[in-house]
Amino acid sequence: MDTVGHWIDGRVVDPDAPDATDVYCPATGEVTKRVPVGSRGDAEAAVTAAARAFDAWAVTPAHVRARVLFTFREKMLADIDRLAAIICDEHGKVLDDAKGELQRGIEVVEFACGIPELMKGEFTENVGTGVDGMSLRKPLGPVVGVVPFNFPAMVPMWMFPVALACGNTFVLKPSEKVPTLAMEMAAMLTESGLPDGVFNIVHGGREVVDTLITDPRVEAVSFVGSTPVAEHVYRTGTEAGKRVQALGGAKNHLVVMPDADVENAVNALMGSAFGSAGERCMAISVVVAVGDEVARAIRERLVERIAELRVGPGTEPRVEMGPLVTPEHRERVMSYVAAGENEGAELVVDGRNGIREEGFFLGASLFDHVTPQMKIYREEIFGPVLAIVRVNSFNEALQLVNDHEFGNGTALFTADGRAARTFISQARAGMVGINVPIPVPMAFHSFGGWKRSLFGDHHVHGKEGVRFYTRYKTATVRWPEAGAASTEFAMPTTG
Repeated sequence: MDTVGHWIDGRVVDPDAPDATDVYCPATGEVTKRVPVGSRGDAEAAVTAAARAFDAWAVTPAHVRARVLFTFREKMLADIDRLAAIICDEHGKVLDDAKGELQRGIEVVEFACGIPELMKGEFTENVGTGVDGMSLRKPLGPVVGVVPFNFPAMVPMWMFPVALACGNTFVLKPSEKVPTLAMEMAAMLTESGLPDGVFNIVHGGREVVDTLITDPRVEAVSFVGSTPVAEHVYRTGTEAGKRVQALGGAKNHLVVMPDADVENAVNALMGSAFGSAGERCMAISVVVAVGDEVARAIRERLVERIAELRVGPGTEPRVEMGPLVTPEHRERVMSYVAAGENEGAELVVDGRNGIREEGFFLGASLFDHVTPQMKIYREEIFGPVLAIVRVNSFNEALQLVNDHEFGNGTALFTADGRAARTFISQARAGMVGINVPIPVPMAFHSFGGWKRSLFGDHHVHGKEGVRFYTRYKTATVRWPEAGAASTEFAMPTTG
């Protein structure tokens, strides 16, 4: 059986140690390959390659760096069908969803291709007599990205295109559950003209992550994953003097007002709650129904639609939801369904009836009469489980959103512009949708949550990404005539 290697200094490298873990095809349950459990030595070798390549890449003209990314974009688009099939095989999501993920990642590459404009500084002539002032953005050095299993293409591309365009070198630590797509992108970057060592991949677990985020040569760390790990990465990285952006968990609410179109709301809920089997940090896992009449209408229509939901292997035509990523993750999601029952929520649809002999399939579950004290409301499930919470007013719904410890995304379905404006202004979440269930911003804006959904000051991609991957420098310049400058002991002024 094939074992995936690391990608270091422009080539595939065998791991230091023989330890490896299984990579599954979630649709069949079969082990398809092995991925190494990297060592401290593997991680240090990747950082060494990135550090060695940095000086030359940092002074490469920005338009030349952009040219490499333009070529990489063309290769990705030309091969998108094969790349999407790889995602389906290792993650389990349906083919159209995999293609959509790739497209959203490619959009970040397109944004990063504008780096000559994005990194332009400022110039002020004659800030003092014969003195000019200017500001510049400079790359940081070797930077690290640690990413989850649910978006093996898009989340890494939130990070490395902007980092590389800004002149940094990069070490990626992919999820061991979905290692192949990262390796494909590394090969494409090299084929696109990226110098050896500028982009590297090392596989592994906590030892590799801790080595990367504490290595003194690493300047910045980007992370996406669960909140406990995000908090660990943030604390460990910042204590080691790194700049860190760590995106954590979510519990995204969709509020349905009495004036909302129920059919539109249900269509939105089906895709946002059960698309990608709920394995999205922007999945809607709580629908907040304002009034019992709204709750009854939403519940009735959801039951009908869930019965029609087509579940199966992601490569089969017309399938809408694939399997979960591993058997362990399926067991975890089922434990939440059991917890909801035990705590008194009404289990309207039991997704455990959708288990199959082959693969890691689980049907969609729907709970009603869920309260904020319940585990299925408080915690991120990361699976196809949707909870209905009933409230009496818009203000009560808004308070629910604001009281939750997570603040990644939220949405409001309404025909009332005043309610929408208030929701946008007052909802304590980093991303808000109005009649849009998954308000993921385009690449030229920035992605990130509030509260315990984000640790650090910077969101990812967009202008925030450029700010994160660069440091600011100012220069004050004077060209006096020979012998014209005199000794000055007072603070310089603009006179």
